[in-house]
Amino acid sequence: MSPQDALRGLDGFTIEVPSWAYGNSGTRFKVFTTPGVPRDPFEKIADAAQVHALTGLAPRVSLHIPWDRVEDYQRLRVHAEEHGVRIGGINSNLFQDEDYKLGSLTHADPRVRDKAVAHHLDCVDVMRATGSTDLKLWLPDGTNYAGQDSLRARQDRLAESLERIYAALDPDHRLLLEYKFFEPYFYAMDIPDWGTALLHCQALGQRAQVVLDTGHHAPGTNIEFIVMQLLRAGRLGAFDLNSRFYADDDLIVGSADPFQLFRVMVEIVATDAHLPSSGVNFMLDQCHNIEDKVAGQIRSVLNVEQALAKALLLDAGALAAAQAAGDVIGAHDVLMDAFHTDVRGLLADRREARGLPRDPMAAYRASGYAARIAAERVGGTQAGWA
Repeated sequence: MSPQDALRGLDGFTIEVPSWAYGNSGTRFKVFTTPGVPRDPFEKIADAAQVHALTGLAPRVSLHIPWDRVEDYQRLRVHAEEHGVRIGGINSNLFQDEDYKLGSLTHADPRVRDKAVAHHLDCVDVMRATGSTDLKLWLPDGTNYAGQDSLRARQDRLAESLERIYAALDPDHRLLLEYKFFEPYFYAMDIPDWGTALLHCQALGQRAQVVLDTGHHAPGTNIEFIVMQLLRAGRLGAFDLNSRFYADDDLIVGSADPFQLFRVMVEIVATDAHLPSSGVNFMLDQCHNIEDKVAGQIRSVLNVEQALAKALLLDAGALAAAQAAGDVIGAHDVLMDAFHTDVRGLLADRREARGLPRDPMAAYRASGYAARIAAERVGGTQAGWA
C-alpha cells in the first residue's frame, strides 16, 4: 500500500476542541491575561472556528457549563454553524461550588447530591438546545484523610447519582465518565482510575462510556494498555488529549512525549477506532497559560494528526509476522520505523489537495487574526477559569 493510500484513513478523522482553551488560564498561583482573549462563548467559538478553517480537523467545540452559559443556546448553536463548526460535548462542573467541599455526587447530604444531579439535568437541556449528544462528567470528589468518610458508602452514593443522570439522557445521548488518579483530593479520589470508571459504566448501560484523559495517570502508566482494554470492552467513549511532564499539566498534546501519543494511536488504528463509525471522540483538554491560545490549539491538532498518520503507515503485516516469529528486535524495529517517518510533507500535500494551507501555523501568523482580535476585544471581562 502506498503512503497516500494508507493516509486515506485520515479522511474522516476529526478532533474536538475545548472552549476553555481560548480563555485565560494559569496555575493556582496566577492566571495570566492575553490580549484578544474571548469575552463570551460566542467569541470562543469564533476562535475555535479559525483552528478548523486552517486545519480542516476541528469541526466541533466542547462547552463547559456554567463557564459557557448563555441566555439563548439556540442562538449559540446557529452562531457556531455560521462559523463552520458545531457544538460538541457538554462538560459539567462540580468543582467550583462551596457546597461541594466534601463531595458532590458522593456527598453524605442528599440535598447536595440532589443539587449536583440537577446541574447535570440542566446540562442535558443544554445538549438538547445545542444538538450535542455527549455529556462529559469529570468527578472531582474524594477524600484527603483515612477515615474521613466511608469509601464504600461514597461509591454507593455515586452509583445512585449516576443512575439518575443516565436515566435523564435521550436515546441518542451518551454519558462519558472521566477518571483522575489524584487532585483535588489526595487520599482517595472517588473515580481514580479506568477500572472504577468502567465498573460504573457497565452498571449503567451501553451508552455510558469511559473518557481517557492522557494526563490523569500515575507516572509511568502504560496508557496504550488502557486504551487497548477499553477498546476490547467496547467502552472507550472519548479521549481528553494533552501532554504532561509531571501530572495533569494540560500542555500541548505530543509536546512532552510524542512517542507515547504515537503508541496510543497504534492501538487506535489496530481496531479502526480512528474512524467516525467507532464512536470514539477525540478531544483536546488543554490550558494555554503562556502561549497564544489559537496557535496552541492549531499545534495540538496537527500533532495528533501527525501521530495518527505515522500509526497508519505502520506495516501491520510485517509487525504481525515478526511477533509470530518471536523476533523481539524485528518487531520493535517495525514500530520504530513508522514512528521515525517524517509525515509532514505528506500531510502538507493532503491539505493542499483539500484547499487548506500547506502550513496552518504559518497561515495563522500571516492572517493577522491575533492582532485583529486584540484590537477588537477591548473592554468587558475576559473569559477564564479562575
